[in-house]
Amino acid sequence: MKFDTPATTNPIDQLKVVGVSTSRIDGPLKTTGTAPYAYERHDVVPNQAYGYVVGAGIGKGRIASLSVAAAKAAPGVLAVVTADNAGKLGKGRLNIAKLLGGPEIDHYHQAVALVVAESFEQARAAAQLIRVEYERGEGRFDLAQAKAAMGDAADAKKEDSNVGDFAAAFAAAPVKLDETYRTPDQSHAMMEPHATVAAWEGDRLTVWTSNQMVDWTTGDLARTLGMPKEKVRLISPFVGGGFGGKLFLRADTLLAALGARAAGRPVKVALQRPLMMNNTTHRPATIQRIRIGATADGRITAIAHESWSGNLPDGKPENAVDQTRLLYAGANRLTGNRLAVLDLPEGNAMRAPGEAPGLMALEIAMDEMAERLGLDPVEFRIRNDTQVDPEKPERPFSKRQLVECLRVGAERFGWDKRNPRPGATRDGDWLVGIGMAAAFRNNLLTKSAARVRLDTRGVVTVETDMTDIGTGSYTIIAQTAAEMMGVGLDRVVVRLGDSSFPVSAGSGGQWGANNATAGVYAACVKLREAVAQRLGVNSADAQFADGQVRSGNRSVPLAQAAGGGELSAEDAIEYGDLGKRYQQSTFGGHFVEVAVDAATGETRVRRMLAVCAAGRILNPLSARSQVIGAMTMGVGAALMEELAVDTRSGFFVNHDLAGYEVPVHADIPHQEVIFLDETDPISSPMKAKGVGELGLCGVGAAVANAVYNATGVRVRDYPVTLDKLLDRLPPLA
Repeated sequence: MKFDTPATTNPIDQLKVVGVSTSRIDGPLKTTGTAPYAYERHDVVPNQAYGYVVGAGIGKGRIASLSVAAAKAAPGVLAVVTADNAGKLGKGRLNIAKLLGGPEIDHYHQAVALVVAESFEQARAAAQLIRVEYERGEGRFDLAQAKAAMGDAADAKKEDSNVGDFAAAFAAAPVKLDETYRTPDQSHAMMEPHATVAAWEGDRLTVWTSNQMVDWTTGDLARTLGMPKEKVRLISPFVGGGFGGKLFLRADTLLAALGARAAGRPVKVALQRPLMMNNTTHRPATIQRIRIGATADGRITAIAHESWSGNLPDGKPENAVDQTRLLYAGANRLTGNRLAVLDLPEGNAMRAPGEAPGLMALEIAMDEMAERLGLDPVEFRIRNDTQVDPEKPERPFSKRQLVECLRVGAERFGWDKRNPRPGATRDGDWLVGIGMAAAFRNNLLTKSAARVRLDTRGVVTVETDMTDIGTGSYTIIAQTAAEMMGVGLDRVVVRLGDSSFPVSAGSGGQWGANNATAGVYAACVKLREAVAQRLGVNSADAQFADGQVRSGNRSVPLAQAAGGGELSAEDAIEYGDLGKRYQQSTFGGHFVEVAVDAATGETRVRRMLAVCAAGRILNPLSARSQVIGAMTMGVGAALMEELAVDTRSGFFVNHDLAGYEVPVHADIPHQEVIFLDETDPISSPMKAKGVGELGLCGVGAAVANAVYNATGVRVRDYPVTLDKLLDRLPPLA
């Protein structure tokens, strides 16, 4: 189905099932511990062996010698896989570093060997017997040092986005800001590790794994192993957290496949927690320079945002400037990302890549500029709203309710009671402050397909390779099929995460909900036509409700259409150039109250509010869950999360959940979420967008701005830890 014009009324608009708060249909499986996660797939294939990954002990260099004889001779060992015996490996389209290192080592904890044994304990013990001698190379591990070596010229580079004459406009602006902000390397730190069970049947490979993008990873695994894609099957029905870290083929999947081939039997591999930090992807650190020039009445005339981040040689920089291209008005604009080549583990997508760290800087800068102008921070943002793409004024936003989000949030949160004078509000020994930030995340349109079947019982089965990473995909897909076919949720079966199913949008980038359900919608439209044809009714007039198909005075049970045999339909949603004709984005406002201990600098978040405008909310219950989870992640980014880099040896020191701190229940206060009543008919037939990443964007800055309001201490280097506050706090009364 091609969708390239705004949607007219369709069956989804009935909102009998779609748009209704619905408990997750997979909830009983998760609460009873029976949801089949990758490493726990004991039932899928018998006689599974265990693999244990050995990671490189240097950050850059080469292997001088690698001795595996003692490991091979250890009890229970079935095989040892290294680059020497793995055979020729290709490179996946989406992978930057080699997943099996040797002799060259690209980064710390790059996999150099896999030991396969009868038990996990035997594999782990044998792995300790492998002896590796390294020749250390000269590594680049320090972003600030790499940035300094690149130079810090203010002139625009050819790859920058440059509109108008920023330099002249900034020079002429009566009020200016020029500040630098830093965000650290961060880990996805998902609870479920990267894990895979692999089994060969002749020349065919099946992997049960934890992965967000089934089709991407199936293709990359086939390319890496040098085999036809149709001979690889990937199954990933449940993912225990991903946040972008499981978008791509990783070492656990490749090594499980290689180990199974070497051992001649199925093998299961889970990455140890330290390897999840150093072996897999992470959010790269950034150094961001923001310059804003404005008139005395607060109209932005010049805005520039430049970001430096590191990655391996074939990698890309963190795209921290995109939101600045679209969020606020201003005739003269300069944005650009700079890549500093580093030999740290691969930097890649993490929840709201680009916007999350970019807004952590931009939204502090907007607060600082508002203060220089003597304007309220909410009013300053509203004053610089735009309804068109600032770089392409001929391109309107499909729907943009940023101003409404900010006004509703300010009213609900009690913004008018905020004391604008920093450090002026106390509650005993606590300094209390309120802060806010705008939220922004693009709506991406991606082709997505599904197959829908109707059986003689009137049960509708949906099959698509879409994944559920804890977001509620099973439920919103079931709601979509139920609405379209006029049945209850109890008459819908959803099967996900199998590469033998039609290719969906997958889970990532906040595009999953809208596109995947739109693909199911397209397949259901075809199935409705097939049902109408078999029943001999006019498909244009047919109404599907309560398990019946009605046309005129005639009403026929839906199941009767399958009386001559099961009916099946498959289709995909495609958008043409719709994404180019309209700028499609989601918007929000985050409001936060914090208290900072005047003696110790300890920061506690007291209240949080998110107001979101993100198209039709398909399931308010699971959407709220997504937003409060993202808000929690934002608190972590603001106050505690940081991968500490050993710039001498090139590794993340705190590579476990003891040293890498994330929020716990005691850190998170009451969280309120408001969804504006919005449909966006240009986004898809579902008129939805997404909220999973919008809920994170801006939270860090809202916390940092609240800390400033509480203490008068402006921290531009995340996380805002107490050591950055302690010696600058106002004296105790």
